[in-house]
Amino acid sequence: MTALTAVRSGALTTVQDAGRRGHAHLGVPRSGALDAPAMRLANRLLGNRPDAAVLETTLTGCALRPDRAVTVVVGGAPCPVTVDGRPAAWGAPVRVPAGAVLDVGAVSAGVRSYVAVAGGVAVEPVLGSRSTDLLSGLGPLPLRDGDVVPVGAPARPVALPPAAPWPAPPAELVLPVHPGPRADWFAPAALRTLTSATYRVSPHSNRIGLRTEGPALDRVSTGELPSEGMVLGAVQVPPDGRPVIFLNDHPTTGGYPVVAVVAEPSLAAAAQAAAGTAVRFTPG
Repeated sequence: MTALTAVRSGALTTVQDAGRRGHAHLGVPRSGALDAPAMRLANRLLGNRPDAAVLETTLTGCALRPDRAVTVVVGGAPCPVTVDGRPAAWGAPVRVPAGAVLDVGAVSAGVRSYVAVAGGVAVEPVLGSRSTDLLSGLGPLPLRDGDVVPVGAPARPVALPPAAPWPAPPAELVLPVHPGPRADWFAPAALRTLTSATYRVSPHSNRIGLRTEGPALDRVSTGELPSEGMVLGAVQVPPDGRPVIFLNDHPTTGGYPVVAVVAEPSLAAAAQAAAGTAVRFTPG
C-alpha cells in the first residue's frame, strides 16, 4: 500500500471525510471536513468518491513525502504548492514522484486547505468514518512530524477535468439564521442586534465552534437551562453574550441558550473565515 510520510505536520492537520452521522444520541459529534464542498471537489478532480478521506490543514499547510508516485489535489484555502521546491498547481491534479516532497504552504486567504490523494487516505475507520474528532478523540490523532498515512488504491483511470472553479474565501461572512429554540430567553432588542450588528470572527475559533466578537446579547431569562441537544449550526450564547456558531466537532449537548440556527449549506464559508472577518447574521 502507498504511504505518505509527514515531513512537516503543520499547525493542525487532520484526516477528514463526510463524518460520523447518526451517533449524536451516543454523544458522538459528526466531525468531518468543515469545508465539505472543497473536499468533494478535490476528490472529484481525482476520480475519488466524493466522501473519500482527505487531509485538512489549518493556516500553515503541511509537507508530505510519498513512497510511491501519487496524484494529489490541493484545494480549499489558496496557498503555494511545490514539489521538491518547484512550483506546482493549486486546485488541479499534480503528480508527485516517489520520494519527492509535496509542500503545501501557508494560506494566502481563508483558513483550511485540503490535500486529496488518488485512492483516498486509508486510515482505519471508527464508527464508519475516518475523521479525526478533536472533541471526543475518535479517529486518528492530528498529524505529527514523521507520521505515516496510508493511501488506498486509486480508481480505474477515467477522464478527469484538469481544473475547476474554486470559491474564494469570504471577505464578509453572511449567515442566514432561523430562530432558535431559546430565542424567547433574549430581549427583543438583543434579537434586533443579532441581525443588524456586525460581528468579527474571533481568533479563538476552532473546529468545535466559530466564536464571534461584537455586541453582547442581553437575556431576559436569567435562570439555569438544563443541558439539551445541540445541532450543527446552533448559535449558542455563553455568559459573555457573544454568539458562538457550532461547527462539526461541537458537543452534542449544551446548557447555554440557542438563540438561532444557521442552515448547514452556509457553514462551509464559516470554515474559511479567518480571524477578524466581518460576520453578519441575516433572517433566513
